[in-house]
Amino acid sequence: MPCQAQLSIGSIPAPVKISGAQGGKVAGGNWSSAEIKGKVYTVMYVDPDEKDLNEHVERALKSENFPRDKYGSMAIVNSAATWKPDAVIRMILKSKQKDYPDSIYIMDQDKVLVKKWGLKDDSYHVLTFGRDGKLLYSKSGALNEQDIQQLKRIIRTNL
Repeated sequence: MPCQAQLSIGSIPAPVKISGAQGGKVAGGNWSSAEIKGKVYTVMYVDPDEKDLNEHVERALKSENFPRDKYGSMAIVNSAATWKPDAVIRMILKSKQKDYPDSIYIMDQDKVLVKKWGLKDDSYHVLTFGRDGKLLYSKSGALNEQDIQQLKRIIRTNL
């Protein structure tokens, strides 16, 4: 089993790249964690079988209408955690892109972030990073109302 790094609040995670057979951006091209800076970013790392677990969080953040020049979002799909074919997942993500047009969608077909950052496999992990790339928030599993309020506060404070 690969060594699992633990992300700690206030640190910049080890650089990660998802490309080639590992996956990449659904719109095309490679993805690098170096893209998580310059804005406050919320990253949703999702097992497709758990996609509805934090849909209420997605809606709550969307309703805040954070300024797009200061806030961004990424959804990274852990497609290796499901039996669903990648083609079906891509189709679902293209549909979701209509609801969340400013989000960047990435496919992780090799559990890269599970292996490199120690994110929880077969789950739904919510992370928020500051403009400098430092981790501000991290929680896996279902977020409750208190978690959502804390997350929104962290985002607002760091915009």
